[in-house]
Amino acid sequence: MYDNSYNVIWLMDKQVVTIPGYVVGLNKLKGKMKTIRKIMPPIFIVFFFPTLLFSQETENIPDATDIIKKAVEYYRGKASVALVDMTIHRPDWERTVTIKAWTKGRKNSLFYIMEPPKDKGNGTLKKGSEMWTYNPKINRVVKLLPSMMSQAWMGSDFSNNDLAKSDSILEDYSHKLESVQHRTDHKVYVIQCIPKPTAPVVWGMQKLEVRDDLILLKQAFYDEDAQVVKYMTGSHIEMIAGKLFPRIWKMQKASAKDEYTQLVYKELEFIDNLSDSLFTLSSLKNPRR
Repeated sequence: MYDNSYNVIWLMDKQVVTIPGYVVGLNKLKGKMKTIRKIMPPIFIVFFFPTLLFSQETENIPDATDIIKKAVEYYRGKASVALVDMTIHRPDWERTVTIKAWTKGRKNSLFYIMEPPKDKGNGTLKKGSEMWTYNPKINRVVKLLPSMMSQAWMGSDFSNNDLAKSDSILEDYSHKLESVQHRTDHKVYVIQCIPKPTAPVVWGMQKLEVRDDLILLKQAFYDEDAQVVKYMTGSHIEMIAGKLFPRIWKMQKASAKDEYTQLVYKELEFIDNLSDSLFTLSSLKNPRR
């Protein structure tokens, strides 16, 4: 059949593309592409065959929620035990405390201050979305009320809410892949996280930067006016406990460059399980050494 127009038609229940002097069945299109390119202007190729040109690229775009879920599972593991130096830096002073931390899944955590001596024994228990603190000087356990969740944890740039809502980024936000950047040998996924309508969160938006090997590079926290308030970055990525992991985490105030809190992992072990009895009020007062 000869046809001088550019059209897509149906012949005997098969979709075909007509070009000057040819009728090409789509099931034979791959073998005819060189001929089509010689005869048909590029604009027609893009117009008539967008799925052939872009379907493979679309298939390779990952789901934003899936990226975040896998990244959270990667850096928390099934369970972990860590020893961390936390340095709180201000323009006119700086102090460091050593923390031992236990985590299980996304919901349970226990933090115990090892050093300095004046702070030793202070602890924080996170179980689900609830939190308690323990002060050994007065031998008292306090459950944190919702009004206390925005307060600084141990005087740092991390709030009680940051600790209590470690799984909130998955449960309380909708996720959208904003862009894919290329840095050195990795793709970096920039993901916009918008609170769900009824979510009990304090942030107007969060943005995450996750490397293609699931390493969280940055988490930025925005107010309701879409202004960044603070951001956390991970750096010094190296092999720790059998996998690549940022040894240093830094929470930085956006409005005060000389005010930040830095976490340095001294020890880290990922394990398959920890006993549920560790994440109890009794254990908060007498944690494992």
